[in-house]
Amino acid sequence: MKTCLQILNTKKHKEIISIAPNRPVFDALVILAEYKIGALAVMQDNKLVGIFSERDYAREVVLQGRSSKTTLISDVMTSNVVCAKPDDLVDKCMSLMSEKHFRHLPVVDGDKVLGMLSLGDLVKETISYQQNLIKELESYIKGA
Repeated sequence: MKTCLQILNTKKHKEIISIAPNRPVFDALVILAEYKIGALAVMQDNKLVGIFSERDYAREVVLQGRSSKTTLISDVMTSNVVCAKPDDLVDKCMSLMSEKHFRHLPVVDGDKVLGMLSLGDLVKETISYQQNLIKELESYIKGA
């Protein structure tokens, strides 16, 4: 299985796509739509202070009757962020995300954010890993 860092190195967007906590939610929605992603790292002074996702928008803005143009990211972001390390393996990350019920996982090395993995990234890698494993087993069986 691959590590988080190996998967990050294959992603389309290598840069950290983020937003500052003092920006309005509307700005985050524009960024999410532009990049066709479901979550943003919330960064202040190059430090991860939270994560903002489509779920945060639905639960904390829409369902609470707030305005996306006047509500700040800091008011609705998830601030207790669970992170992965660069050498964590896919299966560990999938277990963590499944157990904690979230879909986006920042990968950090110390205080430095390296990128963000989605559940889709991990599922795609798991399928690829299993397909390769099946091919290897079939080849071994045919060769035996």
